[in-house]
Amino acid sequence: MRVSPRKQGLGRGLTCSLMLGATLALTAQPADARKKDRKAASAEAPYASTYKPYPGRPTALVGAVVYDGRGGRIDNGVVLFRDGKVVAVGGADLAVPDGYDRVDAAGKFVTPGVIDIHSHLGVYPSPAIDALSDGNEMTKPVTPHVWAEHSVWPQDPGFSRALVNGGVTTLQILPGSANLMGGRAVTLRNVPSRTVQGMKFPGAPYSLKMACGENPKRVYGGKGQEPSTRMGNFAVNRQTWIDAQKYMNGDHAERNLGKDTLEGVLKGEILVQNHCYRADEMAQVLDMAKEFGYKVTAFHHAVEAYKIGDLLKANDVCSAIWADWYGFKMEAYDGIPENAALLANQGACVVIHSDDENGIQRLNQAASRAQAAGRRIGIDIPDAQVVGWFTYNAAKAMGIGEKTGSLEDGKMADVVLWNGNPLSVYSRPDKVWMDGALMYDAADPKRKPVSDFELGQPGEGDVK
Repeated sequence: MRVSPRKQGLGRGLTCSLMLGATLALTAQPADARKKDRKAASAEAPYASTYKPYPGRPTALVGAVVYDGRGGRIDNGVVLFRDGKVVAVGGADLAVPDGYDRVDAAGKFVTPGVIDIHSHLGVYPSPAIDALSDGNEMTKPVTPHVWAEHSVWPQDPGFSRALVNGGVTTLQILPGSANLMGGRAVTLRNVPSRTVQGMKFPGAPYSLKMACGENPKRVYGGKGQEPSTRMGNFAVNRQTWIDAQKYMNGDHAERNLGKDTLEGVLKGEILVQNHCYRADEMAQVLDMAKEFGYKVTAFHHAVEAYKIGDLLKANDVCSAIWADWYGFKMEAYDGIPENAALLANQGACVVIHSDDENGIQRLNQAASRAQAAGRRIGIDIPDAQVVGWFTYNAAKAMGIGEKTGSLEDGKMADVVLWNGNPLSVYSRPDKVWMDGALMYDAADPKRKPVSDFELGQPGEGDVK
């Protein structure tokens, strides 16, 4: 159950007292000591994760078709996990040790937990609940100082719906795309929690959300200020990076939250997730990244990525895309449903994302549509590879591919048992495990999580 923030009031006075004491202690320090403290603070990760895995039992899934997320398929496979980790994945000859709960998965399919690299759950609440967005700081074109996690509402019903209907175990929450630099994104575990810290993926790197093209120039050009053109976009970006380089090479005597983030990018500690539609702009952004020494991890939406698949492959940049959204604004006009297949055919990294509270519940179906579009033009991407578009490739582009995203020994036991082929419109999750703990079971009403915001409301428990 997701517990309302109003139930967290206990201890608030004590917390405030402790904070006041810490502030008084800081101001009592000599100036040189305060400078050192500021520099140390800028290198630390505040608001640390308090996520703790739920307890799980040693489990063996036996007899399923297993897609490992890395392009492998095992028929009549066996998946073993215990103590929160995958122990072994193999064929029917893989022995099940004593003490494991044996799940008969014959006729079913197993994949890693589904991962959405581009979500706004928690910061773009459902319009039926809250018409005001907390995910777009549209006050100036560059806002790297804001952090999406400070807007996340853990009770958003979209979280439980994504788990139950889509098998989503991990997701990245991004600020919006009104700004050239919209702020830090945060990676979350899809678990019930009173606080966002209780959802934060331990050890996941932060990302900086950037945006090019129509959105920033429309928002700020409409206010009669720079940028109002694409060349204005680039000019503001470049000057911001120049200033960030000066900050990085300085003594940090005056701490700046936005420049802390930009310094992290320049040092390779913070990833870049760049909203960008047009192929020519993506190519220019790659040149800007080389000019200032940072790396673009993924272009998001990227409806024209198919035009530069070779360039994206050469620069090891993923394309986080929709299956078939296009034409809703000018820079989306040349989008085609064959985008993913053409990219994969060129050896580039493909990620299917949602950017939508409903689409996140059907990432598997979106990937299947993209696969079908490729087949219609003669590009046949195997099912096992397509599964990687919403599992491992997403994890890789979020900097957590060493921990999750695939069924490999020692990785987090994030596992979905589907009642049929996950690339079929008729299939849905039967069971979902996170860190080896059974978080959802279609056959057990007690394991069907619902946001406590919905409790007592009409349709309670209906998370379809």
